[in-house]
Amino acid sequence: MSPRRLFSPRMDTLPAQMKRSGARQIAAAAKALPIGMPPPHLLASILESLDDAKAEEVVALDLDGKAALADQMVIASGRSNRHVAAIAEQLVEKLKAGGATDLKIEGLPHCDWVLVDAGDVIVHIFRPEVRSFYNLEKLWSPDAPRELAAL
Repeated sequence: MSPRRLFSPRMDTLPAQMKRSGARQIAAAAKALPIGMPPPHLLASILESLDDAKAEEVVALDLDGKAALADQMVIASGRSNRHVAAIAEQLVEKLKAGGATDLKIEGLPHCDWVLVDAGDVIVHIFRPEVRSFYNLEKLWSPDAPRELAAL
């Protein structure tokens, strides 16, 4: 294991006794920690990236109590297929630069609807027509019936 990995930003979260331990114990503890940013910083980073890419109609939904798949869902629109692709690519670059390693991306070849799964936050980027057709805001809103939200 390289020294660079041992002194990653995740070292801040190690307990004091672990920091005083040997390098092997620190490395083992670092492997057990989640990689990437904590959820509040992750959401802020995603919203900032979407704003920088000129995404339109950005909505963040809290999924607490609705689903176990993520803590937050962000829905945004791009003006065209090319704009949707550019927003998604810029978002993925920013997340990777922030330490995210296990990103899952769907829909980039067609760019009508691109989904970026960043673990605790799921991002949907739509063309306006596709967004209005699927209407995810209504499905996942706090007013949605629990039976529908569980689908």
